[in-house]
Formats: sequence, C-alpha cells, structure tokens
Amino acid sequence: MELIWWQYLAIVLLGTLAGIINIMAGGGSNLILPVLMMFGIPPDIANGSNRVGIFLQTITGIRGFAKAGKIPPRRQWQAVLVPTLLGGIAGAVAASVLPNWILKPTLLLSMLTVATIVLVKPRLFEVQAASIPQPLRPHSWILLFFIGIYGGFVQAGVGLLMLPVFAGLLGYDMIRSNALKLLCTMGFTTAAFLIFIVQGQIWWGVGIALAAGNTLGAMMGVRLALKLPVRIVRWLIFVMTLVAVMLAFFK
Repeated sequence: MELIWWQYLAIVLLGTLAGIINIMAGGGSNLILPVLMMFGIPPDIANGSNRVGIFLQTITGIRGFAKAGKIPPRRQWQAVLVPTLLGGIAGAVAASVLPNWILKPTLLLSMLTVATIVLVKPRLFEVQAASIPQPLRPHSWILLFFIGIYGGFVQAGVGLLMLPVFAGLLGYDMIRSNALKLLCTMGFTTAAFLIFIVQGQIWWGVGIALAAGNTLGAMMGVRLALKLPVRIVRWLIFVMTLVAVMLAFFK
C-alpha cells in the first residue's frame, strides 16, 4: 500500500506529540503504533518502523547525558545492559515472527495494560534513590530481563518500567537512572532494529517521518515538562492510549 501526503504529515505531527510525551513521562509509542495501524500499516511494519525514531532519539539523549558527565561508570551500565539486551533480543524475535492476527491484539493490549498500571498505581513509579548505588542482585536481573522482553517486543512505555528498578531497587539518582534507561533502550532498540531490518519490517519513509517528529517533540517537551503536573500527563497518556487502541483494534 501507499500513503498519501496528509498521512505523512500526520505521522510527523504524531511523532512530535510522541516526542513531547516521551520527554514529559514516557509512552509516546502508545499513540504512534495504534494510529499507524489505523492508516492500514501492518502491525509488524508499524512496530519495526517506530524503532527508527526511537533509535535516533536515544542516541541524542545519550550524547546529552555524556556531555553533562552523568553516565555511570562502565561496569555499572554494562551490568544492567546485559539482561535488558538479552530480553530485548527475545522480545524482538517474537514480535518479528508472530503472525499479524496475533501480533496486533497483543501489541495493543500490552500498551493498554502498561498505561493502565501507570495510571492506577502511580506510586510504583514515584521512587526515591538510595544514598549509594546497590549491586545488581538476581531479582533485579530477572526484572530487567523481562522488561527487556517487553521493550524488544513493543517498546511503548518501557522507560516507565525501568526507572523504578534503577532508582528504587539499585539506588541511582534520577538523572543517572534516566541515563541508564537510555543506555539500555539503546541496547535492545539496536538489536530490535537489526532484527526488523533483516525481516524487512521497516517502512523507511514512515520511520524517517516519525524520527523528524520525535526530534522536534523532544525539544518542545523540555519546556512543557516544567509546566504540566505529572498526574495530568498520566491521564493524558491513558486516555489517548485507550482511544487509539480501541480505534486500531476495530480497524
């Protein structure tokens, strides 16, 4: 199929909105994937194409943290990278081989579930860092592995799942927790990106349009993040996810 000009324009605007949401709270892909499916893009292609913007956005974020000297020591980020990367590979492989009639409802229900948890259980994500970072223990390793599976499979809202582990369980401050989140996202996104390329599941025109919007939205989101209360953002993400998922599900 082919998209027409207004659909590409809508994708850029959608990517901009998603970039704003990702900076303010996370979960921008909850909106992108259902709308791409509403445009008639197959679920596997929509899922793969979304990774183009995520990949470039993550590189930009890591460079910013590195310039500010906020990247934790190599041994620390390598420790958390391993389980998320392994999980991400497993999740991406699963997403790339599932038939679309199974993949579509699984993607949509996964996104709606995460958005609902963020809304009704906000204290799970309101974490306070310990004074000294803790070593990676087996239960944290397992948690990060399953979070990596989700990230490789669908990506949407995965950062919201990682922050409680880095800050709440491992004791990093929120700045370094966000840096670790980006490093891990970069790891499993790169793996997923390569898998989707090999499987021919990326529509490059759609991916580049999303990437352009993501970049613009990220710059705008920094300012808006200082003005909107977090509770309003949670409701915004949930309502948009619910509406988009319902429309895409019955498309």
